[in-house]
Parts: sequence; structure tokens; C-alpha cells
Amino acid sequence: MDLTANPGVPGAAEPTKPQPHAEGPPEHPAEPPGHDGDVSELRRYAEALFTHIAADGTVPQPPPNTLDVPGFWLAPATEALVLILSGEDALEPLTRAAQLDEAATALFLCLSLAVSGHGDRVHASWLGTAFGDLSTERPVTPGQRALWTAAARGAYGPAGKIFVLRKLDAAAVPSTAEPDRWLRALVPAETSVAVSPALSALPALAEVPSLAEPVQAAARLSHLLERCTEITSTRPSVIPRSESLGPWPDAEPLTVLRSLVGSEEPGPMCSLTGHLLDDVQSGSDPHLAAIAFHVAAPVVRSAAGELAQASKAAPPSEITVPILGHDVTLRPEGPDTASLAAAEERVRAEAAPRGSGRWLVYGPALLPIAALVLAFTVSELFAIAALVLGGIVGYLLWRLNSREQAEARRVEAEVARLREEADQAVWALHDYAREAAQRSETAAANLTALTRLLRRGPAVADQR
Repeated sequence: MDLTANPGVPGAAEPTKPQPHAEGPPEHPAEPPGHDGDVSELRRYAEALFTHIAADGTVPQPPPNTLDVPGFWLAPATEALVLILSGEDALEPLTRAAQLDEAATALFLCLSLAVSGHGDRVHASWLGTAFGDLSTERPVTPGQRALWTAAARGAYGPAGKIFVLRKLDAAAVPSTAEPDRWLRALVPAETSVAVSPALSALPALAEVPSLAEPVQAAARLSHLLERCTEITSTRPSVIPRSESLGPWPDAEPLTVLRSLVGSEEPGPMCSLTGHLLDDVQSGSDPHLAAIAFHVAAPVVRSAAGELAQASKAAPPSEITVPILGHDVTLRPEGPDTASLAAAEERVRAEAAPRGSGRWLVYGPALLPIAALVLAFTVSELFAIAALVLGGIVGYLLWRLNSREQAEARRVEAEVARLREEADQAVWALHDYAREAAQRSETAAANLTALTRLLRRGPAVADQR
């Protein structure tokens, strides 16, 4: 693309047809051999220049001979930037800079003019040359991300946003191949944990997948609608840098500029899909979220339909759930008789070993009889022993009988509780069925509203 194309024309112009260029802007362009001192001085001045124009719009004058570094693109590029900011003709230094390193010059000018509030002086061809091509097979360079961010914030006007959107469209991001990742980014799983009010008192029922999944799908669809409403209804005002008193709000372009002139190492790179997933998360920048949502819209539409369908799942005709630790089959007409009876038998069978200590009393019960026989045959003193032993055995039998009666009452109480909770679970399933009908209607309404939002698109798409 031609960097000499009318640099003084305001407005980013309409994006031109893409022409072959590098995959992405270089972060460390080559510099000429020798002239080390001159290059260092040039770098210091270039950094001071874009730092001042980003902070307060002032243009510091270069020291003598600072811009006289033959063979280094930064010298004519910096000269061109000073002339553009001064409203003067910059064609000659632009031509020299483009001949030395077209991509680095374009990136330098696009970012510098953006942070100075003069992004409207960036020609569309410059933006295309600086940006390069996006691809899911290559990481996004810091320079591309900085241009992307600046365009999203309105630094290059509506045409700049459209430019980024077209780059994303051309990248063919496979959003439909990973719907779960997009949904997790838009609606984190922990925000969609929900329990049916009808089952809130019965955790065993609430945890059954066939009952829990429709409730959680409906909750996730509701949260997805809220997030999409937030993205599509936000109209962040874009105040040109030249009309605001504060500095450029984003440090990313300045970091890339420092890396570009060689005074700082380039920042880390991230995949294209990774950037988009970060941008749609809750709390992200609304400008970036609007552009990322444009890419995510197809998968959101598909995923929302799946969530609505899952929300409409009818309650099962029968379900087996653990009640007091025993599986019981429940049906709309009531607990299954056979499974309930089997559960009651298991309750009684578990209690049986607890009453199996009667032989420990029956064995000692023979001692009073033996002592009584000895009282008649040996000595009358054994009669006293027989009475004492008889009292002890009687007490042990009384205690054993009391424990058995208490255990029998406990078992019957547990059986009664088992039946009661089974009946309560059946009534809860009836309430759940009524909720399911309402949940289906709500899910259909949410899907309709979300589809309407997706058709309208975010604020950035209104300009297309």
C-alpha cells in the first residue's frame, strides 16, 4: 500500500482493497549499521515525542541533527510525524521512510496519530499496511492488538472499526467449533448454578441430572441474555483525544511504540481467539466487547437455541433417588410399591444385627438354676447365690427387652419417615412439573429477546 497517499486528508477514508503485505508489522525493525550515538539520540527523541503528544498534545522540537540518520526508517518517519502534526506537507519524508521500511513506518504513524488525537489524519492504506493479516494459525502481534484496541476506541473513526471487523471476518475465526469456550467466556459456569425452588428442600432430588440440567440451562440462558443486552445496549461515548484533558487511556499503543523504536522489548503475544474470548467476558472494555461480540454472534445464536431446548426438557416419567440412603423409584402417582417395600426391608435388615445380643443374657441365665440345684444338694448358701444371680439375670433381660423395644420404635419411625419423604418427593416432582411449564415459556421468551438482540447487533455493527 502507498504510504505517500495524501497524508493530509482528514478522515480515515473508506478501507481500500487489501493488497499483499506482511503477515504482521515488525516489532523490532532493522536499523542501519553504525551511527550508534545518532540512533540512540533519535530513539530518545522519538519516545519523548509520542509520550508528549499522548499526554498533552505538545510537540517537542528535535535537537539539531537528531533526524539526520541515513538508512534508518525512524528518522524520516519521525520527521513526517512532526510535519503532519504541524499541518505541513510530509510527502517527501514519508516517501523516504516507506522505501526503508513501509510496515514499521505505517505502524509508527498510525499509533502515534491515534494517541495524539489525530487518528482522522491516518489514511486507510496506512492502516492496512500497519495491520497486516489476521489468522487463527498465528498469534496476534502486539502491534496488531494496539491498532485493534485504538480502532475499537474510535481513534480512527467509524471506518477504523469497520476495518477491524472486516479483518476479523477475513480471519474466519472458528467460533462455531468451540461453543462451550464462548459460553464460558460470556457466562461463567459458577454464575449459572441454580436449583429449582420446588426441590430446594430435597437436595437428593435437586442433584439428579435429568432434573438439574434444565434448571441450570434456563439460568444460563437468562444470564446470557443479560450479558448480550449489556453488550448491545452499551453506547460508549468516544471523545476525541484532542478534546479531552487527560492522556490517552490505554498504555498498549505507547508500549508498542517504545518496542517499535527499540527502547523496550516487545510484549507477549496471544492467539486471535484468546483475545476475542477475553474481550467478551464480563467487565471487559465495552468497545472491545462490541467488536468481539460481532464474531461471537453466530455461536451465541446456536448455543442459545441449545440452551432453550435443554430448558424445555420434560420431567421424567419415573425417577430413582436415594431417600435416607435407600433407592426408591418415584412416579407421578406415587412411590413405586415394590421399591418402597424393598427399601423398608433394608431398613429393618440393617436394624436386625443390633438386637442379636440376646444369647449373651440367656447363657448367664442358667447360673441361678445351677445355684438352686446346688442349694438342695450341697448347701443352703447356694440359695442366696441363686437369688442374687436371678436378680442380675432379670435386670439384664429387662435392659435387653427395653433396648429391643426402643430399636423397634426407631425402625418403625425410620420406615414412617422413609414413606413420608417419598411422598414429599412425589409432591415436589409435581411442583417441579408446574415449574417446568413456566420455565419453558420463560426460556422461549428469552430466546426470542436474545435473537432480536443478535439481529440488531452491538453498537459497532450499527455503522456497517
